[in-house]
Amino acid sequence: MIKYDPKSLKAEEFINDQEIIETLKYADENKNNLKLVDEIIEKAKKRKGLNHREASVLLACEDKEKIKEIYDLAEQIKKDFYGNRIVMFAPLYLSNYCVNGCLYCPYHSKNKNIPRKKLTQEEVRNEVIALQDMGHKRLAIEAGEDPVNNPIEYILDCIKTIYSVKHKNGAIRRVNVNIAATTVENYRKLKEAGIGTYILFQETYHQESYEYLHPTGPKHNYAYHTEAMDRAMEGGIDDVGIGVLFGLDKYRYEFAGLLMHAEHLEAVHGVGPHTISLPRVKRANDIDPTDFDNSLSDEMFCKIAACIRIAVPYTGMIISTRETPEIREKIIRLGVSQISGGSRTSVGGYCEEERPHDTEQFDVSDNRTLDEVVNWLMRAGYIPSFCTACYREGRTGDRFMSLCKSGQIQNCCHPNALMTLEEFLMDYASPETKEIGEKLIEKEIDNIGKEEVKDIVRDRLERIKQGERDFRF
Repeated sequence: MIKYDPKSLKAEEFINDQEIIETLKYADENKNNLKLVDEIIEKAKKRKGLNHREASVLLACEDKEKIKEIYDLAEQIKKDFYGNRIVMFAPLYLSNYCVNGCLYCPYHSKNKNIPRKKLTQEEVRNEVIALQDMGHKRLAIEAGEDPVNNPIEYILDCIKTIYSVKHKNGAIRRVNVNIAATTVENYRKLKEAGIGTYILFQETYHQESYEYLHPTGPKHNYAYHTEAMDRAMEGGIDDVGIGVLFGLDKYRYEFAGLLMHAEHLEAVHGVGPHTISLPRVKRANDIDPTDFDNSLSDEMFCKIAACIRIAVPYTGMIISTRETPEIREKIIRLGVSQISGGSRTSVGGYCEEERPHDTEQFDVSDNRTLDEVVNWLMRAGYIPSFCTACYREGRTGDRFMSLCKSGQIQNCCHPNALMTLEEFLMDYASPETKEIGEKLIEKEIDNIGKEEVKDIVRDRLERIKQGERDFRF
């Protein structure tokens, strides 16, 4: 029998099938053990996190009062570490050429219905200008796996182009990268190119299901894919983002595997994932989500988010426009700290006046503009943040986590959020959004702890109104 070892660099040992099976059995046996549930919740209140077994007990718990306690604690922990800020970003699809046969993705190599497209550098530039004109400062670039059409050199050229575009007051200040698992050497190249977070979804941690869902192409190799984050960190990338595609396999198995992956990164590298994403299988070109029989209810989806938040309190959580506005509103309260807005999941989609559907990776469920999303967040009491300061000031990896764990990150993030929001209001917001935003900023200045920082922020806000840009703590 393969032994579970979170410090191992072998996928089958740090994501150990037998350990997950035993974890789920333990959770089933104890889901109504309210004494144990109380002990786990008390441990979670210390803000030091939970292991995969403890968190799995909470996820399995059926007691309504305890579930409410879990939700309330998740909301409070989110406020403690991330305040009421929500970081904004957008995906940028570079190419849908792909050699893999993934059964849940319309980019799979056998799909003859979808037009194949790859952006030229001029088209990348035009997409970036369109995104800047919306107000975005942070992108996550996406591309299919194709060594001929999308080699690492193409990705690096795109990153260089993105950072070079300065249109009016616009600038993309952080480029996160979501591309296929690759080599240590290529991760070093991405690091040198100045990327923010390297993001790679596991899709499913269940190896047998993984190999079935990825029948052909390099992605079929479960171990190579699962061990990618270790190679990325070996290549010098500080911040990595993980996630599963909920709906492909049993959600409780995925939940345990996801937390075991986070524990592994902490055990080996001294720092867990920078972000955890929560996507669900959605309809796309030739993909029907009902073909997968592991869908989960909206209620359970929210419960998963709450349990992740209290299990890994320092990790950012991402929800995309895959979800409806209604679900996004519910789940943000339970721990999400980053959302996309105004997203288009097609190659070249931002330059089109009407949203193109022929090259979309998935159907977008929240079709609001970025201005509408910002307006909605502020009305709900959140601060939409376009801040990228930590990345640009070198507060990444263990340096970010140490600041987050100590609560010191608030002294940077809150003022930076207000200043970047002011930039958005001045340059891109509708009159109504601007009016709401100015009132919110004035109110939130009072929540800055230090008087000298308040004075600096007030001064900088006035300078932003006069046309200056890019202040940061």
